[in-house]
Amino acid sequence: MATKHKPIAPHIDIEALSLVAETSTSVIQQARTSMLAPQSKKAPPTFNSARLAELCGLEINQVQYLAKKGELPSGEQPGSTRREWSLQEARIWIRVIKADTLRDPRRSAAATVTVANFKGGVSKTTTAATLAQGLSLLGHKVLVIDTDPQGSLTTLFGVLPDTEVEAEDTILQLCAGETDSIMSSVRPTYWDGIDLVAAAPVLFNAEFLLPARQKSEPDFAFWRVLDAGLEDARNLYDVIIIDTPPSLSYITINSLIAADGIVMPLPPNALDFASSTQFWTLFTEVCSSLFEARGETKKFSFIDIVLARVDRADAVSVDVREWIVAAYGAKVLPIEIPKTSIAATASIGFGTVYDLDSNSAQAKTLKRARDAYDSLVNHVAAQIAGVWEYDVEAGRALEANN
Repeated sequence: MATKHKPIAPHIDIEALSLVAETSTSVIQQARTSMLAPQSKKAPPTFNSARLAELCGLEINQVQYLAKKGELPSGEQPGSTRREWSLQEARIWIRVIKADTLRDPRRSAAATVTVANFKGGVSKTTTAATLAQGLSLLGHKVLVIDTDPQGSLTTLFGVLPDTEVEAEDTILQLCAGETDSIMSSVRPTYWDGIDLVAAAPVLFNAEFLLPARQKSEPDFAFWRVLDAGLEDARNLYDVIIIDTPPSLSYITINSLIAADGIVMPLPPNALDFASSTQFWTLFTEVCSSLFEARGETKKFSFIDIVLARVDRADAVSVDVREWIVAAYGAKVLPIEIPKTSIAATASIGFGTVYDLDSNSAQAKTLKRARDAYDSLVNHVAAQIAGVWEYDVEAGRALEANN
């Protein structure tokens, strides 16, 4: 005899959903206040002698000597015998010690890296944030642009999308044609060396504005709006990191076309792998149709597939990893981002492994977790340096021809 179920009538109306939205917003505000105490603002990490030495590529005794010499911030703390440097002070050291690795703004523009994937939950936003933080710890000045209306990257940088972001703080003005430069939307963050263009739910309107302008404005190319809007920023920053929505939207297409390189975090499981193949198929089909009529093209300097959220205890992931390598070949980096408890701890506090305190009791565990991200950052940084060098050579060729 078939089991008889109690009938469920449609009973959840829009008003009820509005209450759910209000409640969830209240809870996230309370959580944020608790995690980001005492003033609901994120605080940057501090650095001891060992960590500063690691970042600068020096021995600890060299750091101690240079600190006493007085030409760089000394790291002295009132009432303490230990030296400790703020993020801003540490970046001064890095930019002095590693000056020969920095961009020459007279010779090359910022490199733009877009982090993209069709699916949510693949560490896309975490990857964008850690890339930005890691690159800043190499001395670079970074602009992060959140193009996902959910505003996850915005939240990671200590800004609440629902209450602290207006339309003019996002790329929406660019999409609406109200400005031709992103710079009016840039704000500083708690992290020295990183500025932010935020996102908020209002950014969903871009998905209506862009096609409407494409229909009504002659010669308008919706896919070039963000690319054109970054021209001023490319002169002021060394690297621009763009985080995208988990879909191939008008905004995502803009973000990809604006990029010099693409980073795709990809967990080694079957569903995520299948979704990634759909992503590349649809993106290339869309680009072909957009560019064909205008005789345009688009070339990327690099495309990186990063195995993320890797659980080495999962036997199935070994097979999927082989599929990914077979599909993407050399684009798959020899770097895996492990699924770790300490990364989860960081995310609870709306942060990344770079936000956690190196002086804590978990310092050794943290270092192991951070090593993978350091490897990713260094790999991407080397490619970025290649983009800058291409600009330099192109400039030389242009001068020679003139």
